Amino acid sequence: MKPLLTAVATLHASLLIASADWPTWRGAQRDGISKDTGLLSEWPKDGPPLAWKLEGLGEGMASVAIADGRLYTMGRRRPTNGKLGTSLIAVDIATHRELWSLTTCEGGDEPNGTPTISNGRVFAIDRTGNITAADATTGKKLWQRNLEKDFGGKMESGWGWSESPLADGDRLIVTPGGRNALLAALDTRTGKTLWKTPTPMLGDNGLDGAAYSSVVISNAAGRRQYVQLVGRAVVGIDPDTGKVLWHYGRVNNGTANIPTPLVWDDHVFVSTGYGAGAALLRIVPDKQGLKAEEVYFLESKTFQNHHGGMIFHDGHIYAGTGHNNGFPICLNAATGKVVWGGERHSTGKESAAITMADGRLYFRYQNGTMALIDASPASYQERGSFKLAVVEGPSWPHPVVDGGRLWIRVQNSLLCYDLKKK
Repeated sequence: MKPLLTAVATLHASLLIASADWPTWRGAQRDGISKDTGLLSEWPKDGPPLAWKLEGLGEGMASVAIADGRLYTMGRRRPTNGKLGTSLIAVDIATHRELWSLTTCEGGDEPNGTPTISNGRVFAIDRTGNITAADATTGKKLWQRNLEKDFGGKMESGWGWSESPLADGDRLIVTPGGRNALLAALDTRTGKTLWKTPTPMLGDNGLDGAAYSSVVISNAAGRRQYVQLVGRAVVGIDPDTGKVLWHYGRVNNGTANIPTPLVWDDHVFVSTGYGAGAALLRIVPDKQGLKAEEVYFLESKTFQNHHGGMIFHDGHIYAGTGHNNGFPICLNAATGKVVWGGERHSTGKESAAITMADGRLYFRYQNGTMALIDASPASYQERGSFKLAVVEGPSWPHPVVDGGRLWIRVQNSLLCYDLKKK
């Protein structure tokens, strides 16, 4: 019976890998952590094998979302009509072929946001602020709104909307950044506005408008809420009314506030670059509802995450630190003390975008180098590195690990690496 049991166990493990899915920015929980297991614990000299490559996806810094055997991304390119514009694109993973493409705007700049898939629909925001909803199977456009025209939206600075929208049941949560619509909830089926958040006084740091972050869900202080980093503060929003429950603005800078906040238990950890730093907040009840208490603040010389993202795992925070740098670092989340790192790169250079899978960190450096690093406070241990098969300009889109594969967008190309142990 042993061979049969082994075969069944192997099949079961492969099915678990295949069914993981990564339906939105930073994964299903928006925490940057993949559920995949059984991955290579060390990389060979030349890195994991390149399984396949697809070209023709266009320019931009969008990452990828994966659901139901399809991969979704965005790119600026010239479709069949010959007009340059932003495309929302679906790819069949089994055949490696593009299934459909939908133009969300003509002209415009290269997209930065990642699509979101929910209940058979895909949602995406381009740099002009168009929110596009499409049928995830056919690519048929279902509705479209615009963050500036429909909501009086505003970006804090000039790089355009870069948000990945949050689908929460029948609500789509977006961040116009307007005076009367800091955040907004839309009906996922029709695009109808369900509520808007009037912008309160958020302090003097940063700039008015939306930032470059994306919304996450927290249950801090026993109350469900949306947490978002905007131009002047990180805010907690009531999911039913859109009311601002609390805000904190000490880490906001006057150029670009980018990283998605980390949330766990009653805590919110937020960081930005440009010399701002980082802070751990505890969300607690008060007479008005909720308030954010600062547990600690880290000066930028200790820790600042520019735009590559952060991971919370087993009581520690892992990230690349430094403005225009991605020095690997491990912080004790409770105290903010540096456990290791923060002073040197591995084999890569400049900023680093990260994700985590199977107990290890996947660092994608700006120069196109990938590094595998243990997610352990014991010590800094690199388990291999390699140069991406395609390097075209700054390598910023966040890596995705799903289905035993590493997915990488590089401007016009999609790279798929096989991570499974043989």
